[in-house]
Amino acid sequence: MEAKAVAKQVRIAPRKARLVVDLIRGKEVGEAIAILRHTPKAASPIIEKVLNSAIANAEHNYELEPNNLVIKTACVDEGVTLKRFRPRAMGRASRINKRTSHITIVVSEKKEG
Repeated sequence: MEAKAVAKQVRIAPRKARLVVDLIRGKEVGEAIAILRHTPKAASPIIEKVLNSAIANAEHNYELEPNNLVIKTACVDEGVTLKRFRPRAMGRASRINKRTSHITIVVSEKKEG
């Protein structure tokens, strides 16, 4: 049995969020939360919130024990890009892309053995 949580249109670049998600992929839930709490990246509180949501979904919807959960998959996909313009020299303008992310975390029960 597995439970899933998705955060869409999160205002952080996918490249930055992937650095944090790579740290917790495949880990046990308690260990992953500890890693996220001590990681000094802007994405870690956002990813921790999604992870806690996935744990709550597993507990409430499927009656799974939170202590036996493991992160099965964790991925960051690219969302919509907000296009902004910054004034430059000699009347020109350059485009700034403000990227967004879709963060998905799937937790499942630990395999016994």
